[in-house]
Amino acid sequence: MLTQALLVDDSRSVLNFLKRHIEAEGLVEATTFLDPVEALACARERAFDLVLVDYEMPHMDGISFIRTLRTLPGCVDIPIAMITSRQTDDVKMEALQAGATDFLPKAPQSVEMTVRLRNLIQLGAAVRKLNDRAAHLASEVAAATRKLGEREEEIILRLALAVEYRDNDTGEHTLRVARYSRIIAEQLGLPARLCRDIYLAAPLHDVGKVAIPDNILLKPGRLTDEEMAVIRTHATIGEKILADSSCELIQLGAQIAAGHHERWDGAGYPNGLKADEIPVPARVVAVADVFDALTTRRPYKEPMPLEVARDYLVQNQGRQFDPACVEAFLSRWNEVVGIATGQTTLSQQKSEAALSPFISGLTGSPPDRDRAPDAVAAV
Repeated sequence: MLTQALLVDDSRSVLNFLKRHIEAEGLVEATTFLDPVEALACARERAFDLVLVDYEMPHMDGISFIRTLRTLPGCVDIPIAMITSRQTDDVKMEALQAGATDFLPKAPQSVEMTVRLRNLIQLGAAVRKLNDRAAHLASEVAAATRKLGEREEEIILRLALAVEYRDNDTGEHTLRVARYSRIIAEQLGLPARLCRDIYLAAPLHDVGKVAIPDNILLKPGRLTDEEMAVIRTHATIGEKILADSSCELIQLGAQIAAGHHERWDGAGYPNGLKADEIPVPARVVAVADVFDALTTRRPYKEPMPLEVARDYLVQNQGRQFDPACVEAFLSRWNEVVGIATGQTTLSQQKSEAALSPFISGLTGSPPDRDRAPDAVAAV
């Protein structure tokens, strides 16, 4: 690839000489401008490897040109030489401070000019190669990071689905809780990355149930107080399973698993946290999880009508739930209804491409259990 040079001088004869001289060995392609303003406009649209600019020009002198050029994207490192017959110390110092790399004497057939120009051409080609290499490495790092993130997401979802197979009818509960959680996080104004991470980590909220004995977790009928106490250990167990991970998503999952049954009024479990003591992601998932538990049909209960479940959230904000999370959830009620009724939009489906491939096609049936809606919401 030829080195691309930008030549700027208000003298056409000088430009023609520079163009012939710099292209003589067939390694450089030169673009010439008499007007420095037009040259800057071109530099905003095209990438150059080397710039030669006159010092004394109308509209803009060479120092101002260099100073402006250095502010343009991709022009921070390229070699820039000033062509001038006024090589006084004050001019050189000002040009260097503006960003000049070297100076070329305005003397045709000068041996010094030939040598300096050859060096600048080589420098420009080297800088381009370094920048191309840096861009390639950055692209490879980005691709590797993206692939690693996708693997983390898949591992998290599959772990969550393992719990779903024991305790729910399909993986749809996992996906709905994730969708509801994202709505709440977005409406709270949380950073976009945190909204995404809450969406991905929310399915881990019940991972601790893998340690609950089958005779309790799968028991048909009501649970005794002792059995309910065992069920409630899933929050602490979930935190222990996910704790101390180097993966930020799993760290977030641990926080959610530990805190999604805490209550705003401090009457929750396992640590009796209240209000702002409860991590925000756990507060978010608490609303999403309870709403889905209340509105989902199970063999042991009929689904609560959506409007009734909505009233339940309103009545319990400030007691069971963070009022801000309830308000955020209800502020996008039409979307909530769409998720609850399986009528998500095409844009919503595309946005959750990282999760949905692992959900589709999963089916199953849960055991019969006689649980009241409030009891379901509590576990």
